[in-house]
Amino acid sequence: MLVVGFPTGAFQANCYLVAPGEGEPCVIVDPGQDAVEPITDALRKHRLSPVAALLTHGHFDHVYSVAPICDGNDIPAWIHPDDREMLTDPLKGISTEGAQFFGGRLEMREPSEVRELDDGVLLELAGLTLTVDHTPGHTRGSVVFRSELDEGGRVLFAGDTLFAGSIGRTDLPGGDMATMATTLRTKLMTLADDTVVLPGHGPSTTIGRERASNPFLLGLDDPSGTGPMRGL
Repeated sequence: MLVVGFPTGAFQANCYLVAPGEGEPCVIVDPGQDAVEPITDALRKHRLSPVAALLTHGHFDHVYSVAPICDGNDIPAWIHPDDREMLTDPLKGISTEGAQFFGGRLEMREPSEVRELDDGVLLELAGLTLTVDHTPGHTRGSVVFRSELDEGGRVLFAGDTLFAGSIGRTDLPGGDMATMATTLRTKLMTLADDTVVLPGHGPSTTIGRERASNPFLLGLDDPSGTGPMRGL
């Protein structure tokens, strides 16, 4: 599997291009702010042909470029229905203070084709098999995408559900700490320790590393959690 990742926009949200290898079809995970140019450059450099954009959740720092990317390449966007409204009304996903930062205006539109994700669905795209897990907590419609590699091992595109040493914020509209704790306990901590986690912000990690040291995972029995949360 080829994974090309880079941070985008003011919030440095990670965008990933995922393909079986160089010169192959690919999917684009989370085309965020200012992502069109680096995505175009990466597609050209690695000779990749996009077939879909996969969105881990609806926050604008992860989806801002989805319409130009999808419509420019004639591909669909996939998002969980609980977050779909943020594609046309991104202010629904941010705090009042955040909205004021943008002057109360942040315009987006849906791509021409939007398909909705569901929990447990297997996506067969670009020669890849990706399992979709609904992981609410950061937003109501957050999902993660996981895959087993032909060469062995496992990879998880975690969005803002899990980071190296932290988790996504739960104090924004649609977020909930108790729901996040349930998600982490039932959806992520059941994964193998060697699962490589590619998060929505910051560096990669593994499930085993987070199980051993992430304060939010160590404190799952405490609804308040401990440590700083990340994300938009």
